Amino acid sequence: MEDLKKVIEDLGRAWEEFKAENDCWQKEIEAKGHADPLLTEKVNKINADLSQIAAMKKQLEDLEKTVSRGGLGGDGDWGRTSAKKEHAKAFDRWFRKGIDDGLSALEVQANLSTLSDPDGGFTVPEETEAAIDRVAATLSAMRRLATVRTIGTDEYKKLVNKGGATSGWVAEKGTRAETTTPSLVEIAINTKEVYAMPAATQKLLDDSRVDIAAWLADEVSIEFTEEEGASFITGNGVEKPHGILGYTAVANASYAWGKIGYIAGGAASTFTDADKLIDLQHALKSVYRNGAAFLMNDATFAHIRKFKDGEGNYIWRPGLAEGALDTLLGKPVEIDDNMPDIGTGTYPIAFANFKRAYLIIDRFGIRVLRDPYTSKPYVLFYTTRRVGGGIVMYEAIKLLKVSA
Repeated sequence: MEDLKKVIEDLGRAWEEFKAENDCWQKEIEAKGHADPLLTEKVNKINADLSQIAAMKKQLEDLEKTVSRGGLGGDGDWGRTSAKKEHAKAFDRWFRKGIDDGLSALEVQANLSTLSDPDGGFTVPEETEAAIDRVAATLSAMRRLATVRTIGTDEYKKLVNKGGATSGWVAEKGTRAETTTPSLVEIAINTKEVYAMPAATQKLLDDSRVDIAAWLADEVSIEFTEEEGASFITGNGVEKPHGILGYTAVANASYAWGKIGYIAGGAASTFTDADKLIDLQHALKSVYRNGAAFLMNDATFAHIRKFKDGEGNYIWRPGLAEGALDTLLGKPVEIDDNMPDIGTGTYPIAFANFKRAYLIIDRFGIRVLRDPYTSKPYVLFYTTRRVGGGIVMYEAIKLLKVSA
């Protein structure tokens, strides 16, 4: 893809320019105690440009993957059973006119309903749900990083081994000492309801040229993603998922199951080098470091991109090849602006094997309740999905804490 090749070249040029200008900026700071404001502004602009170009590269790579999988084009009917096609047509009629037309029975025939949702409404066609999920996966860092499972009930339970099982080597006829048993704990994650309520005029609904499924997906996908994304980071588990910053954090030396260990990063004013990030990385057991990633917001990332190691090498490296990841200390970096800024008492950076550490649960089916009465002349569509999230392996995630 020619555009991707050009973006990679632009990324390489911007990176070299950034290193040169930032080196000058750091030398001025060391020599004078301050830098020329124009030079500071230039470094910050190149830094911001780097972020934009890197994001553009990732978008083009994702688009290329979608095209190669045949994810674009077509009339949406390929691979659908006749029951699912009929359900989609009946849903469209109900959505536009409010005509039930046996939708509940069609949901069952199309395997779209568990018949256990007491809140009413109807399940959207698979294509609409898939479109909403695609947006969520694209925009939500936690959905890309964590393990995501779909279930048909409101609760997911699993047993997790906290560690403690032992084994050993023994001769063929040697005495076998009794080994300790593994320490198992049950993890239960309940789904919570997130909603969006787009509105449309009846005139819009009567227009047969409007793709209703696409309209609904466009209207609610961003709302769902923003609400979920914030909860996966800061949620307290009450009426929403339990986010990674919603758990009790303790100094890593005092880590215990059910809490998250943190590394002290020092004061915000002195957080200027790679040492604490290296400490954070190695606070995670080696078994989890393979597959681990850094998570932070864009402002924190812009600050850290200037860091060097003890030999004067930048610790961030752009992926200057198709499919190559941008890395920090050799590990991928994900940006989520729900993570806090660097400030007193905050936890601005997480380093974790998120696939092992965090589990997101989606209850099968997105439901819509049609309301033509509350806000005439608009028709409201109360759209809900059930989502849960929580840590399932506490030792697979570590935080960096900024002190006073």
